[in-house]
Amino acid sequence: MSADPLTRSRALWNRSGLDLESDEQLAQIFDRGEMEAWRALYETAAADRHLHARIERIVRTVPLPFPRFWLAALRSLGDPVDVGADVPEYRGEAAI
Repeated sequence: MSADPLTRSRALWNRSGLDLESDEQLAQIFDRGEMEAWRALYETAAADRHLHARIERIVRTVPLPFPRFWLAALRSLGDPVDVGADVPEYRGEAAI
């Protein structure tokens, strides 16, 4: 899948472009992205082991909606992830 759903994502409303090396932008995609952007991010992560570790670190430290969804996604990519691990509490509205 191309990065198009990521570059078009409403999550990047305050950005001039997509930078997947930015933890802040990844957190924005987790928080405000739409399903198409999440699918594109998952497919990108499937080919990028470094991205796996960054996703796990962000999900375990930043309050986000659906953190266990992302932990389960990493586990489905073959990472030894504890989906029951402690994650920060999210107190906002979910994007979907």
